[in-house]
Amino acid sequence: MKKLIYLIACAFILIFHQANAQEVSYFGEKITESGAIEATKLSEKMKDKKTMEAKVTGTIVEVCKKKGCWMTVDIGNNQKMRVTFKDYAFFVPKDANGQKVVIEGVAQKEVTDVATLKHYAEDAGKSKEEIEKINKPKEELTFEAKGVIIKKK
Repeated sequence: MKKLIYLIACAFILIFHQANAQEVSYFGEKITESGAIEATKLSEKMKDKKTMEAKVTGTIVEVCKKKGCWMTVDIGNNQKMRVTFKDYAFFVPKDANGQKVVIEGVAQKEVTDVATLKHYAEDAGKSKEEIEKINKPKEELTFEAKGVIIKKK
């Protein structure tokens, strides 16, 4: 009888654990979540620096629809940070929108030219009209990730 109760308890624990478990996927270099800061705090942390090594956590807003070769992460105030992958060595799933992410690499403040902005808009599946409206460079915070963790629930 004790064995039966023990087996039932183990089964409940296993079912509960599986229901609450997060699926975690790694891309690029294997990194950990330890020491990651919120993406909304990155700009503040960088202050006047043009580049900074960082580990950041946030939410994926959009992924390149063609290959998963870039993604954007919410950095607050209705802004997104474009994340590319070091040496174009890995991609992320194209259906990762809305998932939690940890990225490690180099953040940088840069100006993205019109041609590149149009290319990104095309990769994102934007309409021809939306792409044609892009007519000036954009100052933005970007990130080159050497490793990525995507957490699904």
